[in-house]
Amino acid sequence: MTNVIIPPDFSDVLAAYERIKNRVVHTPLLRNDVLDERAGRPVFIKAECLQKTGSFKYRGASNRIMHINPHDYPGGVVGFSSGNHAQGIAAAAAEAGVKAAIVMPEDAPGVKTEGVRYWGAEVVGYDRATDDRETIARALAEERNALLIPSYDDPDIIAGQGSVGVEIAEQCKGAGISLETLACGAGGGGLIAGIALAMNELSSKTNIYTVEPDGFDDHRRSFLAGEKVSNAPDAQSICDAIMTREPGTMPFEINKKLVKAGLVVSDNEVKEAMRFAFRYLKIVIEPGGAVSLAAALKGKVPGNGPLCIVATGGNVDPTAFAQILSE
Repeated sequence: MTNVIIPPDFSDVLAAYERIKNRVVHTPLLRNDVLDERAGRPVFIKAECLQKTGSFKYRGASNRIMHINPHDYPGGVVGFSSGNHAQGIAAAAAEAGVKAAIVMPEDAPGVKTEGVRYWGAEVVGYDRATDDRETIARALAEERNALLIPSYDDPDIIAGQGSVGVEIAEQCKGAGISLETLACGAGGGGLIAGIALAMNELSSKTNIYTVEPDGFDDHRRSFLAGEKVSNAPDAQSICDAIMTREPGTMPFEINKKLVKAGLVVSDNEVKEAMRFAFRYLKIVIEPGGAVSLAAALKGKVPGNGPLCIVATGGNVDPTAFAQILSE
């Protein structure tokens, strides 16, 4: 008999927020006059690039690992990720005294693999073009009697990521801001699903949009189709953190009900957003973390009232970042 995994609801998100609130960085909502002028509206940047390990992924990983009994999994935990989820698991596992192994693409930015090793986790490489990372990770977890932690198709992961939404709602309430719109990058969709669960309860009038790079707009097309749609296998983008094949099953069930629509930006627009963030906001944002800022700068997010965008991560390869800045 197959165990039925129940998707999280708002109570799970709130419980996760309380569970991890003393571990995570309560990241700021940044404002900038030049950004408001360019976007033609008030814009608030939730700077998750300043989160522990450099991205929001630590939130979900921490919530998931705090749920487990280490004695049940003597082999520790196994994850598969291009980098940010990997670092989140590595840090949360180290804090819990649990061994961790992460299946990562061999072409992952060095800053991300170094970040995983810094926390004492093992890196298991694979070829992104020919290997199936999930198959490798499942086999490794079974072989080692370890717990496999997916990056987005997991209720505890989604609930933990949703703490971002709880913080946004609380920060806006404290500042007397009524958000018209929220836009956030989407790969597997776990973050936007968690945020949507939180905002639906705490800021129900806020319209929510996913933002994806051109060629990886599986959420946008899936919303239009009413079912999951996959990206072309040969699609390319600089946004390595959100280059997923299709939306996660559990996140999509949540997002198709709570997310308004999907938006798309080009790699050149992403690079422009990264340069803008460095020059005017004084923060470093990786390509996948800059898609919602790119959408705001180009006026692609519907509406003209207060907008919140999530800068989801800042783990960018230094050489690549320097090249983008110099273009």
